[in-house]
Amino acid sequence: MSKVPGRRVAVTGIGMVSPFGGDTEDFFTRILAGESAVRLYHHPTSPFALAQPAVVCTQFDAEKSIGRAMSHVADRYSQLGVAAALSAWDDANLARDGGGADDYGVSWGTGVGGMLTYEKGYGDILLRGKKRVSPLSVPMAMNNAAASHIAMALNLGGACTTYSVACASSTISIGEAYRRIQRGESSLVVAGGSEAPLAFTIMRAWEALRVVASADEQTAYRACQPFQQGRSGLVLGEGAAALVLEDWAHAEQRGARIYCELAGFGQSCDHTHLVRPDAQGQARAMAAALREAELTPAEVGYVNAHGTATPEGDTIEISALKQVFGNYAEHLPVSATKSMHGHSLGAVGAMEAVITVLALVRQAIPPTAHLNQVADDCTGVHHVTGGALRGMPLQAALSNSFAFGGSNAVLAFKVAA
Repeated sequence: MSKVPGRRVAVTGIGMVSPFGGDTEDFFTRILAGESAVRLYHHPTSPFALAQPAVVCTQFDAEKSIGRAMSHVADRYSQLGVAAALSAWDDANLARDGGGADDYGVSWGTGVGGMLTYEKGYGDILLRGKKRVSPLSVPMAMNNAAASHIAMALNLGGACTTYSVACASSTISIGEAYRRIQRGESSLVVAGGSEAPLAFTIMRAWEALRVVASADEQTAYRACQPFQQGRSGLVLGEGAAALVLEDWAHAEQRGARIYCELAGFGQSCDHTHLVRPDAQGQARAMAAALREAELTPAEVGYVNAHGTATPEGDTIEISALKQVFGNYAEHLPVSATKSMHGHSLGAVGAMEAVITVLALVRQAIPPTAHLNQVADDCTGVHHVTGGALRGMPLQAALSNSFAFGGSNAVLAFKVAA
């Protein structure tokens, strides 16, 4: 697939609710330093004991970030999403009142939506003996609530869409926003995702799959170890990230700062198994992104891997990378930043897209933290370990997201030129 002539897509704003509490630059600096936000999380409201390594945005203040009124009618996943979108919007130097422009829109992703609202309702009825749930339960819990709140907060009159595709949700939301701009349907889209999945039932469900890392208070910070020999699984987290995507000519006309170009988007379906990934399916998505971005394998200077630290998932992703990059794979810098910011399900693709953008801008590649012995079945690429690679001559980078259901999505970014 080739791009629509004249419809290049610029990244002009980035925003995030960081688990470290700072802005995107602070977040990226800490990721470059290999700092982990993972801690042992004791569920605060469940009557049943639960302690898992997790990532929590402990410094997030909803009232301060999005206002008291909205914070009281929005589930936490929406609160996080609006805060990230407002941050990206301000970073793009846009007026908070979008003017109701009918070609400015929202494209958002979430895997579980307002699960905390649902769980509170279940608890009110089944545990606390209440006769009814909050009348706001439905509008707070629905999966398109975050996107709608963002559109209302910024007065955006264009298309407002939500994608719920498990762990690929926000990557697909960014890719579909890219398509929308390519086709001339929108001149600017706020794209990204948000997730607040630390509900007791969600955490227990992932635990039951036997894919959650084991840890105690002392070892929790290094619980997520992608590609490591003896890795034990993923770490759940909450978070949100947003990109402002813009028609290149529109961005230039208003004098916007352009971080980089979103130049390609690849998708595929494994069509083999609901939860077991497939290397050939992942390879098809990466190859599609490279074709559309008109990149050869050797022109890619970094891949932000999906890298969840599950025994099977990491192995299959490395196999897919070797299929696509061939002999160049052993020279290809690869890192999995979930080792530091955890796996925020439908939001994590947007978080990793922001990291990939900043890697191009800063010409620096973050490491895979806690990786000191690469597993035998994960060799064959250049794992970035022991510290960031700085002063890199990066021209292009990929961000991978591979989801349950066999949905694969890959974004290809190029330096602005």
